[in-house]
Amino acid sequence: MKLSSVTLRRLLSPAVALVLVDGLALFAAFYLAVWICVGLGLESGRESISPSMRPALSFATWVLVGLLSMGLYRARQRPTAEEASVRVILGVVIGGTANILFFFLIPSLALSRGVLLIGLAIASLLLIGGRLGMLRVIDANPIKRRVLVIGVGDTSEKLRLRRRADRRSFDIVAFVAMGDLERLRAAELGADRVVSLEAAQSLRQLDEIVVALDDCRGSLPLDYLLHQKKLGVPVSDVVDFLERETERLDLDILRPSWLLYEKSSQTGTIYRVFKRLFDIVSSAALLIACLPVFLVVVVAIWFEEGLTTPLFYRQERVGRNGRIIRLLKFRSMRVDAERHSGPRFASSNDERATRVGRFIRRFRIDELPQLFNVIHGGMSLVGPRPERPEFVEELTRHVPLYFYRHGVQPGLTGWAQLNYPYGASLDDGREKLAYDLYYIKNASIVLDTLILLQTLEIVAWGRGTSMSGSRPEPSVVESEKQRSA
Repeated sequence: MKLSSVTLRRLLSPAVALVLVDGLALFAAFYLAVWICVGLGLESGRESISPSMRPALSFATWVLVGLLSMGLYRARQRPTAEEASVRVILGVVIGGTANILFFFLIPSLALSRGVLLIGLAIASLLLIGGRLGMLRVIDANPIKRRVLVIGVGDTSEKLRLRRRADRRSFDIVAFVAMGDLERLRAAELGADRVVSLEAAQSLRQLDEIVVALDDCRGSLPLDYLLHQKKLGVPVSDVVDFLERETERLDLDILRPSWLLYEKSSQTGTIYRVFKRLFDIVSSAALLIACLPVFLVVVVAIWFEEGLTTPLFYRQERVGRNGRIIRLLKFRSMRVDAERHSGPRFASSNDERATRVGRFIRRFRIDELPQLFNVIHGGMSLVGPRPERPEFVEELTRHVPLYFYRHGVQPGLTGWAQLNYPYGASLDDGREKLAYDLYYIKNASIVLDTLILLQTLEIVAWGRGTSMSGSRPEPSVVESEKQRSA
């Protein structure tokens, strides 16, 4: 069966291409390690290579999970060569550790130490070389999806994404001006590749059409769109398209009615029951596993500030449906941090933090006591970050739809925490809401699992956001909170 270029562009996304290349590299590393061990007389080939390839599949799968936990399959990743190399090595170490733990559960799949260690070493080299080459190919991406945009105006301008990583998978063929007013607007915006509807009808090999009209009333080319859909070309709304490409919801063009009719797993009983059971079991297991970390933090705080200093602090936060919860955290700031300034947004380099506090905040260790909040039921492992009542009141007044994030259980980690650094202003609160709404709309067990895995990236890397997300360009006008701080 021969794949057309259109079909290939639709199937082969950057993430899929990376997984395929990495998977082939891991299988090659495994069998090369077996060949080396057999050649050195360390073991026989019959003991290492199963006809069903199950050991090789186990080896490759767990290393891929390790790479996933380091954020290496995010569509919007923008790593440097050094950063990508370090993340690959960390991912391989995590995958190797997971392989060892898995062997205890299923001994029939166990590998010899020689095959495992040599395989991991070879895999690191192959993965680093392959990834650096693939990222160059992905940036150029000769098989980008060909997208036609219906409309020229403020809405369509949203599709001219500033980040190169957001534009990796598609290329805008043309913008269709619907009438004289849109042609004038195109001239004002300096838009290029603007064509009429008649000229658009001659375009071939389209992969998608995006409707981005400022006003759809009376100007939607329904006959043309239905004809293209009949030919197999998908038609998308601009909100859906931007959501898919940027992994967030654009609040400037989001209509409340759009959220009203969208279905989410958050409203499903099965999802909520399963998530609650998962929260209890996972939090209890993490508390047991992290007991040594708790002891080290306690000793460090006492060593810096004395035996009489409080170890924890409770802070009021807004939970689901506006209910106030008492958040438990290791104390990372001075005891009198807000005596004179009052409530302030936290920042990544907060001068109120102690030396121990700066370290445990960097690696998110101060958040570990919130596992008790999860077991108690006030929080979930994954969800929007709960904010203080003082900030919620202000953000609700200034940020449209901010109240909507309180319809779900707040989380210890979440989509916004992965993609955006510490929120220190009203503008930051608006940006984080764009990611929170994306999570609420797309919540599922699979997404929750991906978020938990990629939280390892934040902890291991010791910074407030993943390499796939970043703070946008700073606003010209500082927020009210920043001015008053």
